[in-house]
Amino acid sequence: MTPEPERAAAPQADALSAEAPSAGLRVGIVCPYSYDVPGGVQFHVRDLAEALIARGHDVSVLVPADDDTPVPPYMTSAGRAVAVPYNGSVARMTFGPRTAARVRRWLEAGEFDVLHLHEPVTPSLSMLALWLAQGPVVATFHTALVRSRALQVAYPLVRQSLEKISARIAVSEDARRTLTEHLGGDAVVIPNGVYVDAFSDAPTDPRWTGTPEAPTVAFLGRLDEPRKGLQVLVQAVPRVLERFPGARFLVAGRGDQGRADAIEALGDAASSVEFLGSITDDEKAALLSSVDVYVAPQIGGESFGIVLVEAMSAGSCVVASDLGAFRRVLDEGRAGALFSVGDPGALADALSDVLADAPRRAALVEHARRWVTRYDWSTVTAQVLAVYDMVLETRAAHGRVAQDPDAGAGPGAGLWPRLVESRREGETR
Repeated sequence: MTPEPERAAAPQADALSAEAPSAGLRVGIVCPYSYDVPGGVQFHVRDLAEALIARGHDVSVLVPADDDTPVPPYMTSAGRAVAVPYNGSVARMTFGPRTAARVRRWLEAGEFDVLHLHEPVTPSLSMLALWLAQGPVVATFHTALVRSRALQVAYPLVRQSLEKISARIAVSEDARRTLTEHLGGDAVVIPNGVYVDAFSDAPTDPRWTGTPEAPTVAFLGRLDEPRKGLQVLVQAVPRVLERFPGARFLVAGRGDQGRADAIEALGDAASSVEFLGSITDDEKAALLSSVDVYVAPQIGGESFGIVLVEAMSAGSCVVASDLGAFRRVLDEGRAGALFSVGDPGALADALSDVLADAPRRAALVEHARRWVTRYDWSTVTAQVLAVYDMVLETRAAHGRVAQDPDAGAGPGAGLWPRLVESRREGETR
C-alpha cells in the first residue's frame, strides 16, 4: 500500500475580501493527478479541502487513485491512472468513457454549490468535469511554462467549455502568465498554502543537525527529474567541500536511477552525501527544522516553490536558483539567497557564502519568518472563500436580473472584472 503523500502577492490578495461566506457550502474539488504519487497539486488540493472542512464546509474531492491506495474519507477515487510525460515530469492521470461516467455520477450525487477544478485543461478528471459541469465553476491553474505544447493541444478540446468558468485562480504570476498567453483571459493570483505552524513548531532531529564545522544542507525532490536540479547540486558539492570539508548534504526523494547517477557523478565526494529516500511529513518538517540550509537548484518548470515556503516556515535558510517563481516566493532575495539558474559554480558560491556568514544567514531566516505568514493556509483559505463568495453572489445577481430585468444586476455583478482590474492597477503603481 502506498502511504498518504506528504503535506506540502499583494494586489491580487488585497482585492479579495477577508470575510469568508458563512459555513455550510457544498464544495466539490477535482484533482487531475493521481493520489498514488506525491506532488504539489495533490498536496494543495488535500490541504485546501481540509482547511475548508475545518471552517465548516462540506467538501468532496474527486481524484485518480488505485483501488488499494488509502485516501482520506472526503476523497472519492476515480480509478487507476496512467503515467503521461508532462511539463518535464511524469504525471499520472486518468481519462476515457468509464472515467467520464464516474465523474458524472460524482457530480450528480454532490449537488455542489461550487465546483473547484484544478488544471482544467489537463486531459484528466478536471477536463471531464468541466465538460459536464452545470453550476458555478472556479478553476485553479498551477502550470508555469514559457511554451506548452500540451496546452496548445488541449485548448481546442476545452475552448468552449472555458466559458463555464466563473473565476480563475493562478497560484503565481508565472502560472497566470502561462494561462493568459496560452488560453487568454486573466486570473487572480492566490498562492499555494502551507500550514506554517506545522513546520515552525517541528522538533529538530540530532541526525540532521549541523555544527559550524559540519553544517548540514538539505535537498528534497524527485531524483529522476532533471528539472529538479539534483545534477546542479551534485556538481557544486565538491567545491563547497573545499571550504567546508565537514559539510553534509542530505538528499530526500524518490528515484533509484537519479540516485545512482548522482553517486557516480560525485565520485570521492559521495561520502558527504546521504540519500534518505522517501520521507514522511513529520520527517520532512524535522529535516527542514534541523538543517542549516535548504537548497533548491531547480532549472525550470516551477510555478511556485512550495518547498521553499516549507523551509522558510521551518527556519531553514534557503538558497535557490534565480527562477522567476522562486524570486517572488523569496521576496526578490530578501528571504533567501539566489544564484544563477543551472550554474553549479554560482550555487557553490552562494551556498558557501551563507554558510560562512552566520549573521547574514540569521537575517535571511528572520525576514523569511515574517514574510512566510502570507502563505499560511489561514490566509490563503480566506482568499479562496472570497472568490467562492464572489462567484455565488454574481450568479445570484444574474438570477435576479433574469427574473426581474428592472431589478438591475445587484452588488455582485461585475465583481470579477473589477477584481482583475485592481490587480493590473496594483502592478503599475
